[in-house]
Amino acid sequence: MAGMTDLHEILGALRPYVRQGSYVYVTSENPPDVAFHARIVEDEGTTLVLDQAIADEHRLAYDGVFGWITLEAHTSLQAVGITAAVSTALARVGLSCNVIAGFYHDHLLVPIAHVDEAMDVLGGLSA
Repeated sequence: MAGMTDLHEILGALRPYVRQGSYVYVTSENPPDVAFHARIVEDEGTTLVLDQAIADEHRLAYDGVFGWITLEAHTSLQAVGITAAVSTALARVGLSCNVIAGFYHDHLLVPIAHVDEAMDVLGGLSA
């Protein structure tokens, strides 16, 4: 099934939801063998997004704790503007977000203390 490409259609179908848990980013030239939710390989090292509890258990350093919001709209990887629309709306109220695009959905990691505020903003986009 092909994902949506029309920005207005996508915004109307965002259906954001919060995944339970606290998430962190860790980085290493030699990533540890731990369960992770996302892995990004960069020239400088590998970044893992994982549960805060796993990072703490393995004494992995991280900077910031994030909540994970998934946008349920099935967007095409060719869709134009969704990342800009979402990040601009959050930036207007002073919220940072880190976006991870999956094949079916976009995922936002926002500072955990501001997850509810981010959900309010996202709800306004889809209204």
